[in-house]
Amino acid sequence: MDQAERLRELAKEKKKNSVEIIAVTSGKGGVGKTSISVNLGIAFAISGRKVLIVDADLGLSNVNIIAGVVPPPRYNLFHFIKGEKEIKDIIAEGPCGIKLITGAIGISTLANLSPKKRIEFIEGLSSLNSICDMIFIDTSAGLSGKVMSFILSSDKVLLITTPEPTAIADAYGIIKAVSFKTKDLDIRLIVNKVKNAEEGERVANRIIEIAGQFLGMRVGKLGVILDDHVVCDSVHQQTPFFLSHPKSKASQCIYNLRNVLADIPTSDNNEGIGGFLKRLFRTEREYMEFARDEG
Repeated sequence: MDQAERLRELAKEKKKNSVEIIAVTSGKGGVGKTSISVNLGIAFAISGRKVLIVDADLGLSNVNIIAGVVPPPRYNLFHFIKGEKEIKDIIAEGPCGIKLITGAIGISTLANLSPKKRIEFIEGLSSLNSICDMIFIDTSAGLSGKVMSFILSSDKVLLITTPEPTAIADAYGIIKAVSFKTKDLDIRLIVNKVKNAEEGERVANRIIEIAGQFLGMRVGKLGVILDDHVVCDSVHQQTPFFLSHPKSKASQCIYNLRNVLADIPTSDNNEGIGGFLKRLFRTEREYMEFARDEG
């Protein structure tokens, strides 16, 4: 009972000190999810926000490459969970003051932590309140239980798709999976690699219409990113395009996305890092129980 009470206390952060948790996800790989996470994070940092990007893509961890932080830090979240390193030891400095937790291997062990270890984990991560006010979680692509845990635990979800039919279908699959758990999650669509704004509007409106009609889900539009060769060029250069090509079409789109996202109010129910972790542990446990029951 004491441990449960302590967990509840840790989750009750004051709203004025709350960190906004934003999951950036996609139904399939190759749609530009990580590039958007990094460049949008930099755009917010330039505007004065304190940004942390967590690389939660357990299969293809490459946030540090897109951000130009090479080689990656020696230590990651696994070392922190095991108690071998403090949170400050696993945070890397990125461009324009953004912070990175890269290659978050070991995060799959969260559901197996003892109550005592969970408290220590939450207390450690709660120290991030002093260094960031916005956390972008770059998830893996797809519909795994781990990805869904991050999505369902976040304050907002940026769902990335492209005009490709497979990408659209997989984005709808994410929304459908969410609808089985909740109808209230704040999901915002970003349509990447579009020929023009009109194409992006058509794609977003179609997804929103179908999600509303068949799933009862309200999905919002955040905006589009025009297809631009500077995006690929910047990956090869290991420099975020928002910095290397600030006047490019893609950078202007990132600027627009930042402004729209900044104007979306934070929920009154925002509980910061403590609330995020509380939800994450709960959804992790639910998916583990479902997997056990299924087989």
